[in-house]
Amino acid sequence: MHEQLANLAADYWAYTLERSPTEGFIYGNYDHADQMEDVSRAGEDATIERLNGFADAAEALDRTGLTPDERVTRAVLIEEARGAATELSRRHAEFAVDHTMGFHVTLLQLVPQLVAPTPEIADALVGKWSKLGHTFDDLVKRLRQGIARDRTPPRIAVERTIAQIDDYLESSVSTDPFALAGAPEVFDATTEDAWRERLRETVRDVVRPAYAAYRNALRNEVLPKAREPEESGVRWLADGEEVYADAIRRHTSLDLTPLDIHQIGLDEIALLEAEYRELGARVLGTSDVNGIYDRLRNDPDLRFCTAAEIVDTAQSVMDRAAAAIPEWFGRLPQTDCVMAEIPQGAEDGPLAYYLPPAVDGSRPGTYFINTTDPTSRTRFEAEALAFHESIPGHHLQLAIAQELENIPDFRKHALVTVYVEGWGLYTERLADEMGLYTDDLTRLGILSFDSWRAGRLVVDTGMHALGWSRQEAIDWMAANSPQAPNNIANEVDRYIAWPGQALAYKIGQREIFRLRRDAESMMGDRFDIRGFHDVVLGSGPVPLGVLGELVGTWAAS
Repeated sequence: MHEQLANLAADYWAYTLERSPTEGFIYGNYDHADQMEDVSRAGEDATIERLNGFADAAEALDRTGLTPDERVTRAVLIEEARGAATELSRRHAEFAVDHTMGFHVTLLQLVPQLVAPTPEIADALVGKWSKLGHTFDDLVKRLRQGIARDRTPPRIAVERTIAQIDDYLESSVSTDPFALAGAPEVFDATTEDAWRERLRETVRDVVRPAYAAYRNALRNEVLPKAREPEESGVRWLADGEEVYADAIRRHTSLDLTPLDIHQIGLDEIALLEAEYRELGARVLGTSDVNGIYDRLRNDPDLRFCTAAEIVDTAQSVMDRAAAAIPEWFGRLPQTDCVMAEIPQGAEDGPLAYYLPPAVDGSRPGTYFINTTDPTSRTRFEAEALAFHESIPGHHLQLAIAQELENIPDFRKHALVTVYVEGWGLYTERLADEMGLYTDDLTRLGILSFDSWRAGRLVVDTGMHALGWSRQEAIDWMAANSPQAPNNIANEVDRYIAWPGQALAYKIGQREIFRLRRDAESMMGDRFDIRGFHDVVLGSGPVPLGVLGELVGTWAAS
C-alpha cells in the first residue's frame, strides 16, 4: 500500500482504539484495557482536532496516484474521521440522554461479553471500572453545560434512563454485569475468587455509586429542564437544523434534505399497500390494509407465549439460513454465529441486535434476542428479524469484514451506519428469494418491517425537522404500520433520543437494490448473484458512494 496512506490508516486505527477503549476490548485489543472513554469537553475538543487532522491528511493525498483499493481506504477514512469530528462539534453530549444506546445502558449490555485472557488484563479490568466515577462525573458536567446553553435532552429519554438505572441499582451485586466478566483460563479457583471479590468491591464502591450519582443528577437537575414531548425533536434547539443536517449525512453518507427523505418514506409506504393486499387476502382472508394492520397488531394467536418459543424460533431460522448461504455467497465467514438473550436493560432495549466476534477469536458473533414480555413479541416477524441480525444479515457482513485480508484494520470496523443497516434490511427480502421463510404468514413480517423502516423516514424527519410532537409520531406510525402500540412507543422514543440513525436502514436498502438492478441491467446473463454479494461484502463497511463505484467497476469488468 502507498506508504503514507498505510501509515495514516494505521495511526487512525490506533487512535480509534485509544479513544474508545471499551470498544477496543470488545474487539480483542487490550492496549488500553484499564482505561475508560474520555467524555469531557477538553477530551472532545482534542478528539475533534485529531479527527480533522486525519481527514485533512487523507484529503491531501493525490487520489490519481492510488490503486483502486487505496482509493477506497482514503475515501472511508475521510468519511469516518470527518463525519465523527463534525458530529462531536455539534456537542451532542450537552443534550444526549439516550435510553437505547446511551453510555450507561451500552455498558450494561457489553460488559458481560468482556473476557480477560490473561491475569494482567484481568487486573486492568478492575482498574477500568475504578475510573467509572470520573466518566459519569464528566457526563453530568456536559449536561450542565447544555442546561446553561438551553440545549437540553427530551423528557421521555431522561425519564426512561432514570427508570433503567433504578432497575439496575435494585438488582443484586452478585449478578451485576460488571462483576461477571470472563476470567483468564489460567486462574485457579482461589485466584478467580479473589479477583471476583475485587470486582465486586469495585462495583459496590465505585460503579453503583457512579450510576446513582448520574441518576440523581438526571432527576434533580436535568429532568426539570428537559424538553417536553411536544418539542421532542432537535428542531427545537437553537442550532437544531444544523444538528439534524449533520446527523443525516453521518448516518446516510448522502447529502439528502429532510423533506426529500420524508417524501421517500411516504412513497415507500404507499408502494407496500399492494403487497399487503395480496398476502393479506391469502393469509388473513382480507385485502383491506387497515384490517390487516389490526389483525397483525391485535390477534393473540400471532404472538409468542414463552421466551423459550422465541429462542427456539430464532435458532431454527439461523440454522436454516446457515445451510442455504453457500448457494448465494461465494465468500463465507469462518467465525460462527451463536444466539443469546439480551442481558440487563432489555425492557427498553431493541427487539434484537448483533455483536461482532472478537478479532482474537475469544468470542463468536452473537445474535442477541429480546425475550422480555413474550406475549408482546410477534411470531410473524421473528424470521425477518433473525435474517436481518444474524444470517445472512449482520453476521455475514461484519464477520466477513473482520476476516478480510490486505485492508487496513480501521476499514474492517468502520461505523458506516447506512451500509451496515442497509445490508441488514436488504437481506430480509433476500431471504425470501432464497426460499427461507416458512410460509406466507412469516412473509407478512417482511412487509411489517418494511413499513417500520419506511415509517422511520417519515417520523424521524417529522419530529426533528418538521416539529412533530411525540404523540403525532406515534399516531402516524399506528395508522401506517401493523406494529404493536408498545413497539411503536419504544421506537419513536428511540428516534427522539438518537436523531438520524433510523434513516440508515431504508436509505441503505434502497441503494443496494438499485445497484443490483443496475448491475443486472448492465451484465444481462453474465450477472451472478454470488459475485454481486461478494463485491458488496468484500471491502468492509463503505459509504454508499464508494459502494456504487465498487459495484459499477465489477459490473463493467
